[in-house]
Amino acid sequence: MFFEYPKLLWLLLIPAVLILIYIYRELTGKNPYFTVSAITPWSAIGGGIKQYIRHIPFILRIIAIFAIILAIARPRSSSVYERVDTEGIDIILALDVSTSMLARDFTPDRINAAKDIAIQFIAERPTDRIGVVVFAGESYTQSPLTTDRATLINLVKEIECGLIDDGTAIGNGLTTAVARLKDSPAKSRVVILLTDGVNNAGEVSPQMAVEIAKTYGIRVYTIGVGAMGTAPYPVPTPFGIELQQMKVEIDEPLLESIAKETGGEYFRATDNSKLLEIYGQINKMEKSKTMVDSFPIYKELFMRFALIALGAILAELFLRFFVIKQLP
Repeated sequence: MFFEYPKLLWLLLIPAVLILIYIYRELTGKNPYFTVSAITPWSAIGGGIKQYIRHIPFILRIIAIFAIILAIARPRSSSVYERVDTEGIDIILALDVSTSMLARDFTPDRINAAKDIAIQFIAERPTDRIGVVVFAGESYTQSPLTTDRATLINLVKEIECGLIDDGTAIGNGLTTAVARLKDSPAKSRVVILLTDGVNNAGEVSPQMAVEIAKTYGIRVYTIGVGAMGTAPYPVPTPFGIELQQMKVEIDEPLLESIAKETGGEYFRATDNSKLLEIYGQINKMEKSKTMVDSFPIYKELFMRFALIALGAILAELFLRFFVIKQLP
């Protein structure tokens, strides 16, 4: 709390002087009196409660004067209000859903690890619009750009392998992601493309997709997922599902080229923790721009002091005319 007119607080000397005068008069006995021949008739009565209550009206008057002076000095309180404007980033997550993503070199497998970590990434970026594209032998949009985190996370959970023709159409997946970003007004537009294989399907070549991304100024981060060497892959047999070691084939030169040409970066994830670390790195590199405008908000407090003064005045009048007069 502060006072708009602090110089008026010097008026507080007035009630201080009145208090001193009142105390002086009480101590020196300079009050109205009358002379009697003897005090015997009154000695048995004593002073009574009236001798104490008679000070209360003066106390209330001092409180009223004190509160009035504080009120006219205009007490105020202030708090700082911050208006935060965020310049978000539009991000498309392009996820490979070919059947090779069922390999179990990740826990529980590649596709579920990629989904879980993507969900965590989405939750950590509340001011950005994020969409999801999935691809295998072809590609489609699982979710357009949105800030509805709950819906987006549910759509990511629904992603499964085997829902579209098998294969790895990296060019198609990147082109679909770019199509979702090309009309975005955001100053920063990003694709995070995750795959575990080699481009072997689709109508659009990865090189053509890169040129389209460059045309629209879209940055692409690429992630290759898979252990080094071989990985356990579930294979159906007459006796049920068996795990067989299969060679991990990731076209790293292609993924490195896509990232380099579009201003992004290539990462290799060999397990869950490494994939989580990669998303953390991308999260740090792609920070939303935040602008904060701060300005004070003032609250007038004079009314509470005015009410105190009014209450003290009314209480003094009530005591003076309806209580003290009735006392013996």
